[in-house]
Amino acid sequence: MVDAALRDGAGHRESLFEAFARRLPDGRRYGIVAGAGRLLELIDRFRFEDAELEWLREHEVVRPETLDWLADYRFRGDIWGYREGEAYFPGSPLITIEATFAEAVMLETLVLSTLNYDSSVASAAARMVSVALGRPIAEMGSRRTSEHAAIAAARAAYIAGFDATSNLEAGRTWGIPTMGTAAHAFTLLHDTEEDAFRAQVAAFGPKTTLLVDTYDIAQGVERAVQAAGTGLGAVRIDSGDLPTVVAAVREQLDGLGAVDTRITVTSDLDEFTIAGLSGAPVDAYGVGTAVVTGSGFPAAGMVYKLVARRNDAGEWVAVAKSSTQKLSVGGRKNAARRLDSTRTAREELIFIGDGPEGEAEFEPGDRLRPLMVQLMEGGVADPAFLGPAGTSAARAHRAEVMQELPIEAFRLGRGEPVIPTSYR
Repeated sequence: MVDAALRDGAGHRESLFEAFARRLPDGRRYGIVAGAGRLLELIDRFRFEDAELEWLREHEVVRPETLDWLADYRFRGDIWGYREGEAYFPGSPLITIEATFAEAVMLETLVLSTLNYDSSVASAAARMVSVALGRPIAEMGSRRTSEHAAIAAARAAYIAGFDATSNLEAGRTWGIPTMGTAAHAFTLLHDTEEDAFRAQVAAFGPKTTLLVDTYDIAQGVERAVQAAGTGLGAVRIDSGDLPTVVAAVREQLDGLGAVDTRITVTSDLDEFTIAGLSGAPVDAYGVGTAVVTGSGFPAAGMVYKLVARRNDAGEWVAVAKSSTQKLSVGGRKNAARRLDSTRTAREELIFIGDGPEGEAEFEPGDRLRPLMVQLMEGGVADPAFLGPAGTSAARAHRAEVMQELPIEAFRLGRGEPVIPTSYR
C-alpha cells in the first residue's frame, strides 16, 4: 500500500487513522486501555535499518524510491487517545493518529499488536482484581507466553491493579514491584522437605514464603513452622481442592501459633476461581496462564481504520468502511463520559468533530468527563506517559476510573457493556 500510494502521490495526503474495538469480548462489560505508554516508545524507535532495507531490496518487495523513503522513516505526526488505565467500550476512539497516509499506515501492526494484547491482559486482570476484594495478586505468567509478551503482560496487569510480578525484567524496565517463591524443584533437590525449608529460611529469613504442597500438605505446614518458627511469613499452596485445603491450613497454622502467617494460593487461578475463594481465609493470589492469555481472550479485537483524509482542495473528508457487520464511523472524533450526580458513568459519548471541551453541563445533575488527551505531538511523545512514572500514573488512573463504573460492571456473569455508546 505504501509503495503504490507513494507512486501516485496519495501517500503524502494528510490522513487520520483510528484504533477502536467494534465490540467487547463476549460477556465482558468493560475494557481497560493498556499499552499506550509502551506504544509511544515503540513508535519513537520505529526505524528501518540496513538489514531490513537490504532484505526488501533483495526480494523486490517495493520500488527503490520507496526504499529511500523507508530509510528516512520517522514518525512525525500527532497522536491523541484515551489515557492508559481508562475504561473503554465499543466504538471508543482509543487512539487517533494524524500524519501523512504513508507515515500512519506503517504503524498499523505496531498499534494493534500492542493495544490488542496489553488491553486484553489488563481487562482480564481488572476483573480478577475486582473479585479479589482487596487481597493482593501477583502476576506469575511469564512461562505461559513469549519472552517479550511476558514483560508487556506484567506491565498491563500492574496497571489493572495487580500488586507485583515474578518477572524481574518487568521490574527493571517499568518499576513494577517484584516477588517470587521457590518452586517444587527446590524441595525435590534436597534430601528432605525440612532440609529445603531450612535452606530457604537461612537464605531469606523467616519472613519468606514456603511452598508446602510438594508432598503431604499438613506435614509440609508443620515442617515449615518448625523451620521458620511462628514468625513464618507465608505458605504457598499450588494444588488440591483450594477452599477445603486453605481452611485446613489456616486452622493448622493457628493451632501451631503461626497466627500471622499468610496463605498464598496459585494453581491455574482465574477470575472465577478467585471469586470462588472469596469466603476462604486466603491472603494473596498468584495468577499465571489466565492473566497473560486475557482469560480466554488473548486479543481485544481492536481494528485500525482510516476515518478522514484531506482532499485535493485541502479540506478534510470523512471516510468509512460500510461492509456488512464491519461498519465504521468516519470523521475526526472526540469522546467524553457522561457521569450522573453520584459520579457514576451512564454513557460513552463520541462526538463527530471536536466535541465539547472541559466539564460542561450536559443534563441537569450530569457532567461530561473528557476522555482524550494528546499523547504525541510532531513525533515527540509526552513524557508524562512514558517509563515507570507513566506506568504508575496509568495504574492510579485505572483505580479512579473503577470508582465511576456502575456496580453491574463487576458481575462475572455474561452481559452487555455496562454503559451504552452514543454518537453525537
